Amino acid sequence: MSKASSYRRSPPRNDVTVKVAASIEEMMQAFAIRSAVFMADQNCPYAEEFDGNDFTATHIVAYQGEEPAACMRIRYFGDFAKLERFAVRREYRSMPIINALAHFSIDLCRQKGYTKMHAHAQKRLVNLWGRFGFRPEGEMFHFSDHEYVTIVANFDRLDDALNIDSDPLMLVRPEGKWDQPGILDFSQQRAPTNPLGAV
Repeated sequence: MSKASSYRRSPPRNDVTVKVAASIEEMMQAFAIRSAVFMADQNCPYAEEFDGNDFTATHIVAYQGEEPAACMRIRYFGDFAKLERFAVRREYRSMPIINALAHFSIDLCRQKGYTKMHAHAQKRLVNLWGRFGFRPEGEMFHFSDHEYVTIVANFDRLDDALNIDSDPLMLVRPEGKWDQPGILDFSQQRAPTNPLGAV
């Protein structure tokens, strides 16, 4: 196994925020960004862009101010997380947004306990992914009219990564907000009554 990637965080820009899509509206924002970038800018057919994997994934949206500017999709496999559909609207293509989205996505996967991450980078973007610790692995291949390279990054395991022994309430909190009390934490203010309802 290759050595863990060095991983440097860039300071966030004040007007850039990143979050896990947690509502239909935020999912639609991610889909709109992908439509603008992949379907409009890169002429990708609809069926190739919306491939049936969207409802088995986590979607991340980056904003500049209030405007949805970039997105990423993450899918999880046995021992690795796959980062994909990294899209930045043309008018927002800047390193602060790219850095914020990539770092947030990588950090989310690491917090979930993943140390190995995998992606398919368009040939022209391999060096960009290298900034985040990804290195090419294997032969070039193509799909949807673009040449791609498999890229992989290995990271050290976080000491506080979620695991089977984590606080049970942490594991039921909203995705990416494991350190913040959620609605079920607040439900503990009520005594347990074990209601069954009508049977």
